Amino acid sequence: MAEAADFQGMGPSPARRWLRRTATVIAGVPLLASLLAGTAAPAAQAAPQATDSRTVSVALDTLSPSAPVKGDTLTVSGTVTNKGKNAITDAQVDLRVGPRLAGRTAIDDAAARSASNGSGDVAPVGGKYKVAFPKLAAGISRDFALSVPVDKLDLGENGVYQLGVSVTGRTAAAPYDQVLGIQRTFLPWQPDVTDQKTQLTALWPLISSAHLSAETGSDDQQTPLFDNDDLAEELAPGGRLEQMVSLGSQLPVTWVIDPDLIATADAMTRSYSVRSGDSVVPGRNQAVATRWLNELEKAVKASKVVALPFADPDLASLAHRGKDVSGALSHLQPATDVAGKTVETILHVQPSVDFAWPVDGAIDPSIVDVATSAGAHKVITRSDSLQDNLSYTPNAARPIGGGTTAVVADTRLSTAFQSDMTAASSSTLAVQRFLAQSLAVTLQEPDNQRDLVIAPQRMPTAAQAQSMARALRALESERWTQPTDLIAAAAVQPDADATTKVPSTSRYPKKLRAQELPTEAFQSIKRTEERLDNFKAILSAPDRVAAPFGNAVSRAMSTSWRGNPAEAAQYRDRVDGYLGSLTNEVQLIPKSVLTLSGRSATIPVTVQNKLLQGVQDLVLRLRSDNPTRLKLDGDQAVAERPIKIDGGHSQSVKFTGAGNANGPVQVTAQLYTVDGTPYGGPMTFQVKVSEITPTVMLVIAGGVLLLVLAGVKMYSQRKRAVARKAAATSPDDSDGDGGTGTEADDSSGAQNTHDTKDTAAARAPEGTDPGQPSDPTPDTGPESADASGTGEKVDR
Repeated sequence: MAEAADFQGMGPSPARRWLRRTATVIAGVPLLASLLAGTAAPAAQAAPQATDSRTVSVALDTLSPSAPVKGDTLTVSGTVTNKGKNAITDAQVDLRVGPRLAGRTAIDDAAARSASNGSGDVAPVGGKYKVAFPKLAAGISRDFALSVPVDKLDLGENGVYQLGVSVTGRTAAAPYDQVLGIQRTFLPWQPDVTDQKTQLTALWPLISSAHLSAETGSDDQQTPLFDNDDLAEELAPGGRLEQMVSLGSQLPVTWVIDPDLIATADAMTRSYSVRSGDSVVPGRNQAVATRWLNELEKAVKASKVVALPFADPDLASLAHRGKDVSGALSHLQPATDVAGKTVETILHVQPSVDFAWPVDGAIDPSIVDVATSAGAHKVITRSDSLQDNLSYTPNAARPIGGGTTAVVADTRLSTAFQSDMTAASSSTLAVQRFLAQSLAVTLQEPDNQRDLVIAPQRMPTAAQAQSMARALRALESERWTQPTDLIAAAAVQPDADATTKVPSTSRYPKKLRAQELPTEAFQSIKRTEERLDNFKAILSAPDRVAAPFGNAVSRAMSTSWRGNPAEAAQYRDRVDGYLGSLTNEVQLIPKSVLTLSGRSATIPVTVQNKLLQGVQDLVLRLRSDNPTRLKLDGDQAVAERPIKIDGGHSQSVKFTGAGNANGPVQVTAQLYTVDGTPYGGPMTFQVKVSEITPTVMLVIAGGVLLLVLAGVKMYSQRKRAVARKAAATSPDDSDGDGGTGTEADDSSGAQNTHDTKDTAAARAPEGTDPGQPSDPTPDTGPESADASGTGEKVDR
């Protein structure tokens, strides 16, 4: 009988449907015969009729031991609940053992009808191995417990048997014994050790969602900021991740770790902050994180560890949506490189980084290409993706070309615990089905040892982890399985008949494709990266932002965002928004309108750095939109200056402007990185050019000349006045009377008149102008006609 797994989201092939129907018919013949025999028997010996097996629900909370051996006593406990409207009388809980199931498909079919209508497959064990309830009122639940020696179950040859717990009783409408409820499960029967045991590899994933933001404190330690403190709940006693470590430390598993998780937990062991609404509060869970990391380090010490690329990137989203965005795939190799270093540094173990794990193990050629581009040579897939059409389950490892090995996890075992395991009954049924499937694999080819891999869901709940641990502990006796690790399973010789053809892209499950990150997400990530590259290029200490933002960009592509598109977009926006706020700390200070008087003057532009670290390798360019009217730095339309500013400082950069014609000119200032990439936005302002023309210069020169001539005249007059004064006071007198005699003739009168004038001039105060009262007063503060100096500051 074919045992190939159906592809995700696809129906089985016609050949498989025919085989399944045939197997069902064959398996049903003994049951049909028993039912017919029961019908033909006398009424007194007839089995209870099954009029409505849904009246009473049966929950199996415990089944111990899960895989009994000879001499054991099987104990089954649980709860029965009357879901009908009428009371049930003479109720009785019985244990029934069905026929041996032939193969894995038969187990699937039986599980599908585990609580369906119908009486027990065979008569109950009977005797004293029952629980009676004289009356079961409507809506009432009652607990039960049955203990039956295994030798009373009439188990035959090794294999998987169906085990049922039924409730029979009577109602007022049907006053005869009838099966009112039944719950079926599986009982693996392998009391002796098989000659060839199935090699079983169980992956134990330690993966979480993103908790760290890109923001850090301004202190030397760069105190990290968490978006929430949810991780502390997972690490605390009883939390999901605490349970994963506690349970995994006692099991033979291969640890599959997202390095981002342990890096985040390591950040929590020191000072950290948590975003709480619009405020930030100190983190208080350092002890919780420290304890968890210590326990994890001890747990993985003697085990194999596989490190996924940092932040567990969504390989399928990258392959289907991100490959069209340049640079999207370039993150994978660095994420793989940092993965090994992170695990080795924190846990002190050397992990394998040679495995890629697409979500749910679904692959197509593009996913394989993306996975291997990060350096992985082994891809963990699942048997419902890389499906076989064989009558047995082949080895997990198989070559798929290009030196790549597909490690095919078994779908039935890997998905056994994906449903809600919080109810004890759900967990019990899942464990029994898991054990039944594992034994069925071994019994398919008793002389052919196979290697199986179990790749469960990425982030199991605490209840799911506990259920998985119960199932693996039930195999500790190693009667039909033997534990191994993923590295060994990947190296096993593949089956010659196992398929090596990777399914086409069109067969990728639609449900998974609908959960992928959109192309817009990768475009947004690209814009953030470009801004980050520009920002790092100008910093004096770029390492302070490279790691926080680089890791945040990796987290933005994490598989954990599947099913949460709104939260994923919000995370990307926060990272980009914070980066934008940092880049805006280095900016041009806006300017008002400037007036340029004269042929040349200085145009200052201020660059402000509000960061805590210095910036360098920046260039400030100033461009005149009308170089005919205003030129910069001599005879240019564009001028530039290098920029280097310490943290918390500003720098005023001065350019020389030369005006050639009156009128306003638009000037644009823009910062650039050294490679010519614009940094920030441009800053524009207006310069009003007010030129001094040659005519005006001539007028000014003429005025200056008149002032000079007036000064010369004043000097000459002053000199003559001084000379006359000296002559008037001289002792040399021609008439000998001391100059007191009086002349009678006309000439003497004229001389006197002259002397009087000279005397008046001599008596005038020194420095005064003896001119006429109507003469104009000279300008004592003449303006300089020289051109304005080049150092004149004209901004207001």
